[in-house]
Amino acid sequence: MDETTEAVLSIGAFARRVGLAPSALRFYDDCGVLRPAHVDEVTGYRFYEPGQEARAGLVRRLREAGLPLVDALVVLDGDEEEARAVLEEHVRRSRDVAVAAREAAEGILGGSRPASPEAGCGHGARARVGGAEFAGAVRQVAPAVAAGAEAQAEFPVLARVLLELDGPEVRLVATDRFRLAVRTLRAEAAEGGPRQVLVDVGAMRGLAARALREAEVTIEVDQDGVRVRAGDERLAVPVEGGAFPDYRTVLAGLPLAAHRIITGRDGLRAAVTGRCGGPAVALRTGERLVVSGPGAVDSTLPAICTGPPLDLAFDPVVLLGALDAAVGPDVLLECSAPTEPVVVRSADQGSFTSLVMPVRRA
Repeated sequence: MDETTEAVLSIGAFARRVGLAPSALRFYDDCGVLRPAHVDEVTGYRFYEPGQEARAGLVRRLREAGLPLVDALVVLDGDEEEARAVLEEHVRRSRDVAVAAREAAEGILGGSRPASPEAGCGHGARARVGGAEFAGAVRQVAPAVAAGAEAQAEFPVLARVLLELDGPEVRLVATDRFRLAVRTLRAEAAEGGPRQVLVDVGAMRGLAARALREAEVTIEVDQDGVRVRAGDERLAVPVEGGAFPDYRTVLAGLPLAAHRIITGRDGLRAAVTGRCGGPAVALRTGERLVVSGPGAVDSTLPAICTGPPLDLAFDPVVLLGALDAAVGPDVLLECSAPTEPVVVRSADQGSFTSLVMPVRRA
């Protein structure tokens, strides 16, 4: 082994040195923010050099400050004047958001807390996870269940959330046929399983509301239902019947992404929200991302776009649900072709995957 090979670090070792998750490093490679020094042609493994630590550290600090990647690139690679302008604008915007958040929280605290579901009993396969993490997972997948009485009557299973306990992993899955949301939690302790049950989305939200107030919760699953141990309470929810779609086959069958779009989540969300009254919202890529739709002026957003120019169309309500479920200041859209499912994810949470089906424009 030569000196160059000895100097490089695996993605895991580099991640530990710089305080970034390996999934975040892969994301930053995809969007050109932090390329590895070397990629093995056979295995695809990424390797980094110690000299890249300073840039990685700055990337981490910018992300901790909530800076979108398109702005972070200006700070990383632009001149000093441009970088200062971007940072000053971000500080101003963050202050405005903090004031609005404080006022909203104070208004909620001044009201009454929702009642907790009634306690139950039983036992089954168990997994212990963070309370806030479990609540966040429910928040992310719940919007993907089928909405409306007609859709739920035709496909009642799509009004439910699939809960899986599989060794050290806890998975929550939901779909309405037009989008698919999968969130994986890593259990701090687990026993029994694998177990798979369906839970009504309303009941799942009730469990999440209680779990949010605990540092840790223990999920118990058996044929009789689901129970969540939160503090001194055991909250019981019955399981539902039905055969859930085989989501693993859907994910395994996705072709390799030929197009990637990385842009600020809030900006894209605002552009899509302004077009929710129309049948479709269009996304066109090039040097920038253009969002268009009937009855509104086109929105041009700063973005990192890879692959040939692309023209996509979505049901705006469906796309908005996927954007709301994403986390962090940025969103990444990946697809192989305009008619194939689009993967929506973020750098901040590689354990969450959302698929959205494009639509045909009239």
